[in-house]
Amino acid sequence: MSVLRQLSLKAQQSCRATVRSTGVFMQDVGHGLLEVSHNTLALVGLIAVALIVFVAGRSELRHTVEMQALGWLQARQEARTDPLELMANDLREPEAIARATASDPRDLTRQQAAVAQWLARRYKVAPEPVSRLVTEAWRVGARVGLDPTLILAIMAIESSFNPFAQSPVGAQGLMQVMTRVHDDKYEQFGGNLAAFDPVTNLRVGVQVLKECIARAGGVEAGLRSYVGAANLSDDGGYALKVLSEQNHLQAVAGGKLVAVNAPNVVPTASRAQAESAEAPAPASESSEPPADEKLAALR
Repeated sequence: MSVLRQLSLKAQQSCRATVRSTGVFMQDVGHGLLEVSHNTLALVGLIAVALIVFVAGRSELRHTVEMQALGWLQARQEARTDPLELMANDLREPEAIARATASDPRDLTRQQAAVAQWLARRYKVAPEPVSRLVTEAWRVGARVGLDPTLILAIMAIESSFNPFAQSPVGAQGLMQVMTRVHDDKYEQFGGNLAAFDPVTNLRVGVQVLKECIARAGGVEAGLRSYVGAANLSDDGGYALKVLSEQNHLQAVAGGKLVAVNAPNVVPTASRAQAESAEAPAPASESSEPPADEKLAALR
């Protein structure tokens, strides 16, 4: 028994010694790895510092690295961005508001705002662009000595406030100006394509109207000349329609209630007077050019 006991004790002592040796070995290995990692990190840090110092001393190399880094970051950002958001960013143009022909109706005078709102409802167009045209008609009308409601009435009858309207004979824009006839007037606005800019078309149309009135000697005769019917016995009721629409606008500007579907009808007395006043002498059939040619030549 004593021999077995001695062998057991020796075995236990041997195991304890083996465990202690293994622990010491693992501890030494851990310390060694820690030292190696510290030295490696220190070496990497030194290399990084050396590269930074080197790149900082080379401006062209620094710029290349910065651009590559920026490109990488942008690519990563785009990869995480919604395609619809990317498209919106590509199409954005904050300065586009400068091209808009529109005004806030709240910025108008009470008289102008009433006219703008009535026209917007009558012709089913947005009040903001109409407000811009109303303020322009008031401003230009005051400068050339024309009633702004007459200018607006012509736009209403001619195009129903469609800035892209075109007649069969080539009259274009809000006031249906014959662009090819009055191309000289569009030169100061950059060319004939400006005919489709609402404000430009208004200004050129007012110039043509002013010339027609001055040449004809009166508003009604000037309107006939404006539509190209100065030498015709009948203008198709154009002048009466414009004057009737002007009467509506003047009433609205004066604070009166006018139905948005009010017809353009002139009283019979006024119609008879209009037909008898300044009636041109009929030309012979042989010398009378077609109506479309007159529109192109006179308007």
